[in-house]
Amino acid sequence: MQKIIKWIFTLLLLGVSIFIILFLIEINSPEKLAEIEPLALKNEVIQKKSKDVWLNHFSKNEKTGYFYPVNEVYVKVDLDEKIINTITYKLSASLLDPYQTFCLKEELKHYDLKYYLQKDKKNVELLIFSENIDKLNSLVKVLKNYQISATIAPYKKDLI
Repeated sequence: MQKIIKWIFTLLLLGVSIFIILFLIEINSPEKLAEIEPLALKNEVIQKKSKDVWLNHFSKNEKTGYFYPVNEVYVKVDLDEKIINTITYKLSASLLDPYQTFCLKEELKHYDLKYYLQKDKKNVELLIFSENIDKLNSLVKVLKNYQISATIAPYKKDLI
């Protein structure tokens, strides 16, 4: 039984190796290499045909009064007395590292305050739009937990 398996394995190995050798000879034959020519560089400019798009019809039309379709945006500004009379506060804090800036931003998100952040090399100034001074004072107390010293004062400059 072992002799039969040994001969079958030998014949199979011999057949596969002959197949691989013939395959490599066929691929690398000199006849096929002679037929292949190097690619030639062509300097022809190919003119692409324009697709028939419905907007092209309007661009060729000489009638006046037609405008291309665009999105119209309507903005309504509610100049309510409450918005005009909202007091703007300025929070000044000297932050030493980016982690303190991160903590400050997270606390502002937690208190749901709208703010404008202006950062210099040493100081960070925030413009906070809020009417509730108690909320801002509690924010200053929480920032002391992160070793951030902050002060709040009304902001007098007119905003555009």
